[in-house]
Amino acid sequence: MRLFRVLPYLLSLSLMLILIFPAPSNGALVKTGAEVLSEQDFLPLKGKNFALVTNHSALVGEVHLLDLMKKKGIMPTVIFTPEHGLKGTAEDGVQLADDTSGGVPVISLYGAVKQPRPEDLKGIDLVVFDIQDAGVRFYTYISTMGLAMQAAAREGIPFMVLDRPNPLGGEYVGGFVRDGLPASFTSLYPVPIAHGMTVGELAGMIKGEAMLPGLTQLDLKVVRMQGWQRSMRWPDTGLLWVATSPNLASFESVLLYPGTGLLEGTSASEGRGSTIPFQLAGWPGIDPLALAARLNSEQLRGVHFEPVQFTPLRMPGVSSAPKYRDREVGGVRIDITDYRKVSPVETGVAVLSALHALVPEPVRPSFFRGGFDDMAGSAELRKAVERGESAQAIAASWNAELSRFLALREGYLLYGE
Repeated sequence: MRLFRVLPYLLSLSLMLILIFPAPSNGALVKTGAEVLSEQDFLPLKGKNFALVTNHSALVGEVHLLDLMKKKGIMPTVIFTPEHGLKGTAEDGVQLADDTSGGVPVISLYGAVKQPRPEDLKGIDLVVFDIQDAGVRFYTYISTMGLAMQAAAREGIPFMVLDRPNPLGGEYVGGFVRDGLPASFTSLYPVPIAHGMTVGELAGMIKGEAMLPGLTQLDLKVVRMQGWQRSMRWPDTGLLWVATSPNLASFESVLLYPGTGLLEGTSASEGRGSTIPFQLAGWPGIDPLALAARLNSEQLRGVHFEPVQFTPLRMPGVSSAPKYRDREVGGVRIDITDYRKVSPVETGVAVLSALHALVPEPVRPSFFRGGFDDMAGSAELRKAVERGESAQAIAASWNAELSRFLALREGYLLYGE
């Protein structure tokens, strides 16, 4: 087995990914809710003072929703933005000041203010949400959506979701359901890490299951997609992927993020500070050959683990302070061999367990950091890894609660197979 360093192989990796993820054809198979609304000439918005919760990901083809609205002479009264800002270029955790765009006030909902205030919604007739999500509970865009729903309900304002695909598809669910921990901005709802729902479906569940207080009387509308099926992962939609945040620049990173994103709550590197975050994982001093061999022996579907050495670098605007900056890290590159077969959370748990087993024993007590349980949704994952349970056994332990979740979500699904 040969040991690769990352940078010389990025070109060959990109060529391989072109074969695995062919570029979409000119005609997308799926029309997003925003596209459906634009084909209606935005009729439901005409004559209304509406607020728009959005960011750079609200594309219709290659044109932003705001540009289409401007052409039709329809513009929001106020724009609200989630983490990473309107342009999606702010790093994780960076708080942005309020701004303007084309003369429209832009109010950040990330930082001290996480939901629209009564004064922000004064005179507003409708709140519209259009953001491309990653399909992961700890990705904060769905928290912003729920808190905006709550603010609209408080003021008696209807709320409209322009639906978009879940890039992980609508069939796959994985990870523990949040239970036994207080709600937080990165774990706001009692759903699995990967819930397999669109934002429109999830909005209906948040309201219907009272996952946030005060939503009983909310007038919720969802502009449904056309052509989307639950079996579709992102490449199957024919839509262009736009980096939803600085470290989710590709579908490959998004596909692995529900699992390897958990490494953010550990002392291991999740690949930030590289061009392929969440596709790399490692720890300084770990033997890459041993790590790759251990993981490949598990024969996880849809992935192959390549031993690598990588050095996280400062990348302003993407990752200014990655773990182990300028230090060589031994680890693996996760190559996706069949995106349809990948089980993202189970893959990440396997990586997590292997890293925990291979770090030096004196380091293990500090392997997990504050915030890990919050991301995992439960203390059970951390405890199982510390006990040395196999990734397969850990995944089996959440099956019962996933079955209950699948039964619960059935009444909120808007799309078929």
